[in-house]
Amino acid sequence: FLPSVPENKILVAQRPLLTVANKTATLVCNYTYNGTGKEFRASLHKGTDSAVEVCFISWNTTKISSNSNKEFNCQGIHDKDKVIFNLWNMSASQTDIYFCKIEAMYPPPYVYNEKSNGTVIHVKETPIQTQEPQSAIPLWIMVAVTGVLAFYSMLITAVFINYWQKSKKNTYHQSDYMNMTPRHPPYQKNKGYPSYAPTRDYTAYRS
Repeated sequence: FLPSVPENKILVAQRPLLTVANKTATLVCNYTYNGTGKEFRASLHKGTDSAVEVCFISWNTTKISSNSNKEFNCQGIHDKDKVIFNLWNMSASQTDIYFCKIEAMYPPPYVYNEKSNGTVIHVKETPIQTQEPQSAIPLWIMVAVTGVLAFYSMLITAVFINYWQKSKKNTYHQSDYMNMTPRHPPYQKNKGYPSYAPTRDYTAYRS
């Protein structure tokens, strides 16, 4: 709300707080002026002492010009009884209080507004999104290599099982043809018996 002001006085009103979540801010400086000035300058200042001029815009009945501090991305627009300052790509370090200054440059007398309460622009930190490092090997190649390795693993296992079964079968057949000739116990070798036992004829005992 801006009350009426006496001639050759400028009064400025700003919103007290502006929260920035997407790095872009729009600060509106409403002003009233009841004088004879035809050439004006509006500027945006940062800090409690207004030490840093962020950007400015000047205009008269035929021309408009503007400029911005190299540390800021700022543009001023004049529209009737207000000046709009657009800021973009703001960082959290630029959180501060900002003041609008309106000046009647020409013709004399030169006048400017008394310092307003300012606007605190709070720039929120943008969360850092970490990206997982992408593998240099395409996914389909990894799947193909895994499939080939699995196939060869199964093939080697099958060959090993087949070889083991054949080896076991050969061992079983060899045990069927072992020498079955009876041998005398070790303690009978010194009693004059031959190295093998002759076949006994049981027909002589039959009556």
